[in-house]
Amino acid sequence: MIRKIHRTSKFITKRHEKEYYHQPGTLPGTIIIDENAEQPMIFIIDYNQTNFIREQITNPEDCLNYLDTESVSWVDVQGLGNRDVLERLGKVFDLHPLVLEDVVNMTERPKIEDYEDQLLIIARMVVPKEKGYGFYSEQVSLVLGKYYLLTVQEEAEHDCLEGVRVRIEKNRGIIRKQGADYLAYSLLDAIIDGFFPVLELYGEQIEELEQEVIVKPTPQTLRKIYQIRRELLQLRRAIWPQRDAINSLIRDGSELITDEVRIYLRDCYDHTVQVMDMVETYRELTSGLMDVYLSAVSNKMNEIMKLLTVVSSIFIPLTFVAGIYGMNFNTEKSPYNMPELNWYWGYPLCLAFMAMIAGLLIFFFWRRGWLNNSVDIKHD
Repeated sequence: MIRKIHRTSKFITKRHEKEYYHQPGTLPGTIIIDENAEQPMIFIIDYNQTNFIREQITNPEDCLNYLDTESVSWVDVQGLGNRDVLERLGKVFDLHPLVLEDVVNMTERPKIEDYEDQLLIIARMVVPKEKGYGFYSEQVSLVLGKYYLLTVQEEAEHDCLEGVRVRIEKNRGIIRKQGADYLAYSLLDAIIDGFFPVLELYGEQIEELEQEVIVKPTPQTLRKIYQIRRELLQLRRAIWPQRDAINSLIRDGSELITDEVRIYLRDCYDHTVQVMDMVETYRELTSGLMDVYLSAVSNKMNEIMKLLTVVSSIFIPLTFVAGIYGMNFNTEKSPYNMPELNWYWGYPLCLAFMAMIAGLLIFFFWRRGWLNNSVDIKHD
């Protein structure tokens, strides 16, 4: 039913994102389960201004007890490794087959789709790695109803939504006074804001590479620059369609989203624009770093060639002198046939003459500045 090009359960910047495609003739709404997917865990948070419930459930049908009330119910599914559970969730929430297919397919492009009484929001969430640089990325699907919000995540290990859970539990802000549409906005805002810590780490890495490129560029430096460019491209591919999706949600609207929440979505859209600007700026900086690296390598090669040229220039006249005296003319035939060959101090005088030539050349090159580095960079 499906073919894997890259096998990995979650998308990490140092690996290629796995890609799927359906074979021709596959029925619409077909659910494909990755064999490496984690088993789903279902958490529910039900709240209003006065009451709060947070628990883990095992049967998807238990959600019906919360969906019939006017309190806001947030059903969070973490993991996609059980077809039966996902199909039962689809029946509980009356999901369209295409919605269920989009939720399970973890390579969907971020988008917004309106299904009359439900609104499907596909987003991509990034979380910085605990050590070093890079990030984890996973798809988050939100299905918004009148009094509920269903979210489906790829796995439970990396998550930037805990802040929203704490706000609901501690009753901070106005989230407990608003409906499910405000909860969807809060999650989208948390997902978008999750890009900033990742970009901050890349800003630090780019600053380190700037000094490394100028002071001591190596082939490893070039690999680092290329790696950052590729990871920034992946961030761009994640945030660009999310910006368009949020913009369409603001522009086109939906009956499930109030005008008050649409105002908040404008702020979320502004954050996506900021993320896009930062990504584009860092990509330009890495392009500049690559140009600086190539220039530094070229300058280093020029310095090496200059040194070799200077050494060759010094030894060319010495070789000329040695070549002349290596011809060994017969002084018995004529006094003009290398009379120096019979001198008592001929050998030391010849060496002294050659040393004098070399010294004069070195002095000449030094006065012209050819022995100095072409670029002198000082660091505080």
